Amino acid sequence: MIPLLLVLLLALILFGVGFAIKVLWWVAVVVLVLWILGFFFRSAGSGGGRGRWYRW
Repeated sequence: MIPLLLVLLLALILFGVGFAIKVLWWVAVVVLVLWILGFFFRSAGSGGGRGRWYRW
């Protein structure tokens, strides 16, 4: 009985990790798309140059 519970627990943990990694991949893709769009839609800065859309 205990080995069965350990296998089920291991399967549940691995499923949770796999789900979390899949969600993190989607978040990374969304951030990458926003970052790329920021380069195309950034506003013009002073002196005719193109300004940064982010602040670091």
